[in-house]
Formats: sequence, C-alpha cells, structure tokens
Amino acid sequence: MSQTVLLAEDDRAIRHALERALTLEGYQVTAVADGVEALAQAHRTPPDVLVLDVMMPGIDGLQVCRVLRAEGDRTPILMLTALVETQDRIAGLDAGADDYVVKPFDVEEVFARLRALLRRTSEANGAPVDVPKQPQTPEPSGRLIEAAGLRMDPQARRAWRGGRELELTRTEFELLELLVRNAGIVLDHSTIYDRIWGYDFGPGSKNLAVYVGYLRRKLDEPGAPQLIHTVRGVGYVLRED
Repeated sequence: MSQTVLLAEDDRAIRHALERALTLEGYQVTAVADGVEALAQAHRTPPDVLVLDVMMPGIDGLQVCRVLRAEGDRTPILMLTALVETQDRIAGLDAGADDYVVKPFDVEEVFARLRALLRRTSEANGAPVDVPKQPQTPEPSGRLIEAAGLRMDPQARRAWRGGRELELTRTEFELLELLVRNAGIVLDHSTIYDRIWGYDFGPGSKNLAVYVGYLRRKLDEPGAPQLIHTVRGVGYVLRED
C-alpha cells in the first residue's frame, strides 16, 4: 500500500511541482495551501508523514507542528524552510519537527529524508532497531542502557540525566541512544548520518550540528560536565570528563 503524504505549501508552483514529484515516486499525496487546511486534513485523515512549509499565511508550519505535538500526534514531520540561520532551524526542532530541508532544495533530497523518516517510524513500531556496527556499551539487566550519568529506556523512549527526565524529540532520542550505546567511541559524521537519517548529506550539511547543539541544550546542567564532545574534523563522542 502506498504511503500517504500531507503536503502544506502556500507557493502554488512549489506545491504543484512537489505534489507531482511525490506522486511519481509512488506516494499518495494530499496537497493543501495553508496551515488551517493542513490541521483539518491531518485530523480528518492522518497521513504517514507531513511535509510543512515554515512560512505560510495565518497558521504557519511551526504552529501546525506545535498543535499536532501538543495533541500527542507523533507523525513524522519534514519542514520546508527558506530560513537558513541556525536559530531558525532550532525553532523548527523545538516545535517538534523531525527534519528539515532548506529551499531551494533538490527533490531527491526530499525523497531521501522522507524515506529515512518513514523507515525510522516503521522500526519504532515493531521492526528491529538498527544499531551501530561499532562495539557497544554492554546493557545492564532490564530495558535500560546507561552511560556518563545518562539512563535510557529504548522501548518506552524515555531518558534521564540523573533524576531529571529529558523531553526529547524522536530524532534527538535516536541520536542520544546512538551516542550512549557507543559511549567513549568517536562516531564520525557519515556513520551518524547513516544510522540516524539513513543518508549521508555530505560535508556541507549543518543538519547534524543543529541537532547536536539542540540536544546539548537539553542535556547540559550548570556546574555539571558537558557530555557530548566535538572531535574537530571527525565527529562526536559521549563521555563524562
């Protein structure tokens, strides 16, 4: 059965072009022109994935995302944005989006990101979880994995630093889980992209840096050691110095 996409984009030319491209790729597409229509359609017929333009009149893509997340809707969301500043991207992640594409975009990149989001959703719903090939930190008895003062319950998708529970988006949780399972091991950019997104977006992409920065904001505590460290030119490592 074809997977369903709800596309919300106020630019008619972009909306029609992307709708055609997604349809030719095999998706069942419902295309709307604003956030009000997007919310109504999402409530009426929940899609497998949403593609939301950030800048739309009335209710914009960020507001649509916030409303759905507040309602407990965990449908994966890909944001389309012409905003390129890091803080603008963080705003999208803060609203609950799972990924973003910066305009102008290559439609093949949109396809790749949608495949990755849908694959991760399928895995979370019961398929085996793809874990890294690097040596892993042994798991304690029970469902929890632990490292550097962090505890995670992959089945319940909950995480704690000390006694504080962390409020993480889907992508943040998966990124942290990858780092915890490989605590003390430097994971290079391409490995992280492959494990989390299923696609290496290349050396010019800032996607990973944005997610790491946002995850650090949720993890870090005053007076406590930083847990995620940058290894310049290589990647990232989780350790408690």
